[in-house]
Amino acid sequence: MNSSSNPVVTPVSRSHAEPSFAASKALQERFHAVIPGGSHTYAKGDDQFPEHMAPYIERGEGCRVWDVDGNEFIEYGMGLRSVTLGHAYAPVVLAAQAEMTRGVNFGRPATLELATAEEFLDLTQAGDMVKFTKNGSDATSAAVKLARAYTGRDLIAVCADHPFFSVDDWFIGTTAISAGIPQAVREQSLHFRYNDIASLEALFAAHPNKIAAAIMEVERDMPPLPGYLQAVRELCTQHGVVLIFDEIVAGFRSHISGGQGVHGVRPDLSAFGKALGNGFSIAALTGRRELMELGGLRQKDRDRVFLLSTTYGAESHSFAAARAVMQIYRQEPVIAHLNEQGERLRQGLLAAVRDHSLEENVPIFGQSCCLFYGSRDAQGQPSQAFRTLFLQETLRRGLLLPSFVISYSHTPAVVDTTVERVHEALGVYRRALDEGIDKYLVGRPVQSVYRARN
Repeated sequence: MNSSSNPVVTPVSRSHAEPSFAASKALQERFHAVIPGGSHTYAKGDDQFPEHMAPYIERGEGCRVWDVDGNEFIEYGMGLRSVTLGHAYAPVVLAAQAEMTRGVNFGRPATLELATAEEFLDLTQAGDMVKFTKNGSDATSAAVKLARAYTGRDLIAVCADHPFFSVDDWFIGTTAISAGIPQAVREQSLHFRYNDIASLEALFAAHPNKIAAAIMEVERDMPPLPGYLQAVRELCTQHGVVLIFDEIVAGFRSHISGGQGVHGVRPDLSAFGKALGNGFSIAALTGRRELMELGGLRQKDRDRVFLLSTTYGAESHSFAAARAVMQIYRQEPVIAHLNEQGERLRQGLLAAVRDHSLEENVPIFGQSCCLFYGSRDAQGQPSQAFRTLFLQETLRRGLLLPSFVISYSHTPAVVDTTVERVHEALGVYRRALDEGIDKYLVGRPVQSVYRARN
């Protein structure tokens, strides 16, 4: 599994030329010389892609991107699930462009802020008030702060089965990459398991009247068991714990109002982001008025919360982009398309997996609108080496897919092309299982973002 070996180079389809990554490789050192990690987002880092196949992107349109070598890829990362309509989606871009000509940042609130807030609350029905910010981490961390202020408690119950909630210490301190975070901060976040109501009950019993909030996604890669979400809601109410739903991925993807809209369970606070701006930087914290008002100017009975207050939190072009997105969702069947084409993709992938007898090695799971895949070795164990091989072979075939994230721009023809190319890549995966991965994998395996050492 290293670049000095002589792996078998399996031919790609005649319809797609073997890509070169020479220009991307030439840029790599420059990126790392000026940017820690070579990327502003760890999930986009070189260590998440095959060693000699980490493309730097020049532009995107719809569901396709082009890198500095001129390679064209059908993309299924879609800006870490933030680009739900498609890259450079014209109505959104034009709305943002028009607003920028009117000024982007002022010393007092713009009327656009009110219009966006009212439209968001009316469309999502997810809260009584909303405060916008630039990223999901700020929104979830603000929710945690509100919960602590409201309850007078310090501890936070964090769902251990959901991968990311914030860049802030209260969450990153729960991961393996916790350097620089005080131990006292780490100890304030506790874990419970998804679909295991007993684990949450045990936390509440072990720390009576000390837990301020429970934070979770409503649904990630597995659906909730019957009655589970309702039991979480009831348990939090019973113990005076603020329930926070992280809807940053699910909002405007599985449902306009996220998982709570799908399953009909209302939290106290919710965080939205990603698809709300179709890649533009905007996120939202919304929820019950009595909590949200703790960060306002009208409540007189409690200490004030310094909630969300950022210089760039009200940039006009991001609000214009969000309003355009919301208008598109009102007028067009975006979510129906995501589910229909996502299901078309799922069924095609499952058939390809079956064709190569890889059901135990390459599981396809998650909601149709937001699919994931696993990579397992011959013993059925999760394998970063086999994930790398799969990425290697799909990149060679013009697919950029850290996961299978569908967008409004992925057409049935694009989905069918994707399945054909994945089918070819899975043939290599099958041979690597049978003959040994060293024969096929070029370079080192990808690594987990959450690791203590490089």
